[in-house]
Amino acid sequence: MSYAMYIVDAFTKESFRGNPAAVCMLDAPREDEWMQRVASEMNLSETAFLVPVAEGYDLRWFTPEAEVDLCGHATLATAHVLWETGRLAGDETAGFMTKSGLLTAQKAGDWIVMDFPAEPPEASNAPEELLQGLGLIPRFIGRNRMDFFVEVDSEETVRTLRPDFALLARLPARGVIVTSRSSGGDYDFVSRAFYPGTGVDEDPVTGSAHCALAPYWGKRLRKDELVGYQASKRGGIVKVRHDGARVYLSGQAVTVLKGEWYS
Repeated sequence: MSYAMYIVDAFTKESFRGNPAAVCMLDAPREDEWMQRVASEMNLSETAFLVPVAEGYDLRWFTPEAEVDLCGHATLATAHVLWETGRLAGDETAGFMTKSGLLTAQKAGDWIVMDFPAEPPEASNAPEELLQGLGLIPRFIGRNRMDFFVEVDSEETVRTLRPDFALLARLPARGVIVTSRSSGGDYDFVSRAFYPGTGVDEDPVTGSAHCALAPYWGKRLRKDELVGYQASKRGGIVKVRHDGARVYLSGQAVTVLKGEWYS
């Protein structure tokens, strides 16, 4: 048995930038263990598994070590593949049934707009592993149901941060988002995201992190629409719009590989 498999660079319009995700197109559900083994073999930050259902598609995401409840870049990659391969017409909405509820995506010219839940951070005490793992005193520490959220003093601090991943992996959370206001005029804020506990020391561009970044910076900057830059080595741009309980994430994507998985 074989399955169509794609690798897509998400939150970028250029190959070798943004965040690469694998997308596996299934005809019917497969075992959790099998999907985890495929994700480990792909060894990307996330592999998406897509199954057609009556309401649209069932979508699940796996890192090389664990399943996750929410993933933006692999959802963007999946929607991109559906339109690029003609499985959906350009004016059709992609609907995904996930562990975080119904997620949708629509084409808007060269961009894809995804409707995600807002995940605003609430002020939190800082575990010692967080402070020592980052090696700094934050301006703000919060967390949502997934991650710790840390605002630091400057874009330079975000860009030059060298975390202790072994310490961060011990935190009782999916990972850590570090952010600051942008020092230039091209972006409203910058960020980086670390998930060593799930096998991803640094995620290149994290859509789900922007479910926290959008409401946080929207309130701080008094703007509903913002542009964020995730300052990893590969880098990527995420446009966000916060609307109550929802966040609209906009990004671009490019397919870099397609083939078949035999198993």
